[in-house]
Amino acid sequence: MTLASRLALSSSLALILAAPAFAEDAADADYHQTPTNDIIVSAPIQRDRMDVLANSVAISGEKLLSMVRPTIGETLQHTAGVSASSFGPNASRPILRGLSGSRAPVLTDGIGSIDVSNTSADHAVVIDPLLADRIEVVRGPEALLYDSAPLGGVVNVSDKRIPRAIPDEAFHADFTGGYGTAANERTIGGAIDAPVGGGFVVHADGSYLKTGDLDIGGHVLSRSARADALASAALPADPDADPEIDFGANAALKDKLPNSAAKTWTAGAGVAYIGDRGSFGISYGHYDSLYGIPARYAVVPGEGQEAPRLDVLQNRVDARAEIETGGDLLKSIRIRTGYAHYRHFELEEDGAIGTAFYNDGFEGRIDVVQADRGAWRGSTGAQITVRDFNVIGEEAFLPKSQTDKLAFFTLQQLDYGAFKVEGALRYERANSSASPLDNQSQFFSGKRSFDSFSGSLGASYGFDDNWRAGVNVMRTERAPTPEELFANGPHAGTEAFEIGDPAFDTERAWGVEAVLHGKGPGFTVHASAYHNWYDSFIYDIRTGALEDGLPVYLNQQGKARFYGFEAEGTLDIATIGDYTIRADALGDYIHANIKSVGPAPRIPPLRLLGGLGVESDRIDGRVEVEWVDKAQRLAVNESPTDSYTLVNASLTFHPFTGDKTTSIILSANNIFDVNARRHASFLKDFAPLAGRDFRIATRFSL
Repeated sequence: MTLASRLALSSSLALILAAPAFAEDAADADYHQTPTNDIIVSAPIQRDRMDVLANSVAISGEKLLSMVRPTIGETLQHTAGVSASSFGPNASRPILRGLSGSRAPVLTDGIGSIDVSNTSADHAVVIDPLLADRIEVVRGPEALLYDSAPLGGVVNVSDKRIPRAIPDEAFHADFTGGYGTAANERTIGGAIDAPVGGGFVVHADGSYLKTGDLDIGGHVLSRSARADALASAALPADPDADPEIDFGANAALKDKLPNSAAKTWTAGAGVAYIGDRGSFGISYGHYDSLYGIPARYAVVPGEGQEAPRLDVLQNRVDARAEIETGGDLLKSIRIRTGYAHYRHFELEEDGAIGTAFYNDGFEGRIDVVQADRGAWRGSTGAQITVRDFNVIGEEAFLPKSQTDKLAFFTLQQLDYGAFKVEGALRYERANSSASPLDNQSQFFSGKRSFDSFSGSLGASYGFDDNWRAGVNVMRTERAPTPEELFANGPHAGTEAFEIGDPAFDTERAWGVEAVLHGKGPGFTVHASAYHNWYDSFIYDIRTGALEDGLPVYLNQQGKARFYGFEAEGTLDIATIGDYTIRADALGDYIHANIKSVGPAPRIPPLRLLGGLGVESDRIDGRVEVEWVDKAQRLAVNESPTDSYTLVNASLTFHPFTGDKTTSIILSANNIFDVNARRHASFLKDFAPLAGRDFRIATRFSL
């Protein structure tokens, strides 16, 4: 039994034995309503978005239904300060203020997804957006409760797999479903909760998604990649070249993205005890997916090309408990744990297993929430993470590795009404060790340990009930990941030869953010500007060399500077009878530079999005235009990315008067079938975004 397994078992048994003592006020949750999108609930202390010292975002209810896509990255694509890695339609992680991977953690109910999505861009996050009840992007001091270096923020996804309240009916059911034409996408998901007496609630859920290859708006290869492929096709035949590679045929590919189909299903069950002063719950979840990775087509002699598929499986057990102490010193104690066994196979075109990835992980945290003492409130806690990771196969680019982390954190707030002060501290000890097999002499063997100290302090002032401005300063330290330290080999999924550096130092940074929140009759405004200075920033550079037919990506470390802004707002233009005409707009920009090197790689360019809608109790309609600038600041050996403009429209129906829990959404996305590519994607020259896509989505509750 691995260390992660032992920790998971002992923690779960401890929680089960303690179940009768744990509590949560069932009145705090309601099966028929979710907190509004103006409330941030991820931290132990719920906050109005107006009071948060950063541009945090919450998405739930009908808004989430209209945004949901097969991946978390694509679901959040129209959120301020968020882009997506777009490694094909099935493996798209959020990119937060230009930061990705371990710098942009994706959590489920406050702890990690316990998969290998941080390892590489081709690995999907094992969280199903179809079953999400709420998604938040948390920034500012609150983010230090979850991560040591959250300058871009953290993404927290909540669901109801462990019930939080007792339904006031015999059972409560939520169902969602949808269809999209661009990939012949069929989705369905549902969850049922039922009280069984004695304060116990049982839960069951499941989802299913199936897609074909994605329709795109033009050529598979970008203009620069097509030019290279056509030039290669014109060269004299090379007798030593791979006869299966036809550069001319690659350049001609269009309208359909090969090897992008997917099939995913999930199933889960949970049970919770909810008493007058406490709650305890435990759940099991199963995730099974088979999806294709769009090929990185060869465009010059010497390059290889593959079209791998990933066969993903995860089994996971979670537990959550809370006791409301009701004392003068402590308000509540909250415990959250999770254990998962994960594996995926990278399959060759003939179905053979090329490389196998195995990951056993455990994560647990405890939050002790203080009782309010006048203006002072806060929360203090600890977190432990254990990971056993192994890659087996001829194309293993990482050795077997073990990682464990122990963190202590605190968040403290002083609320004097108009004037608010907030601070957070986090200490984290991380140990990473590599244990290569006897035939893996190319890998580092040994152990690295890192101590990280991070802190944040900020203040805000409310000019009145409708306007608040604030400034937050953050100092962060992040231990390098095993992937950044130990990688040294070919990776079929990313079609890259990846090289790390076991001598990397801790990544350190200073960040400052200024925020402005405003609201009033018929309008809202949320804006922020930030500037981050990195010491020993870890980044990868495409060297221009080929190894095993793959482009070489070398991890390096240096000083870097990121700055940018985000702004969004809504304005009610007019009210005509039961209809309100509302305009909204969003914009974000990131500038990132590495000292003595140049622009940082894969930084999203300037984006502007504007919409105009009509809202009523029964019917909502909206048209939006998204414009993304061309990528003009290019990293070493990085190709340019064209500007694009997408036009989308949607109609939302509420068939039952006064009941917004039942919705039908019709939408048309990328109406003009534009060939669009995200500069942040490793595959942007080989995998454009979806073309014209007509969708229908529905949600209803019983």
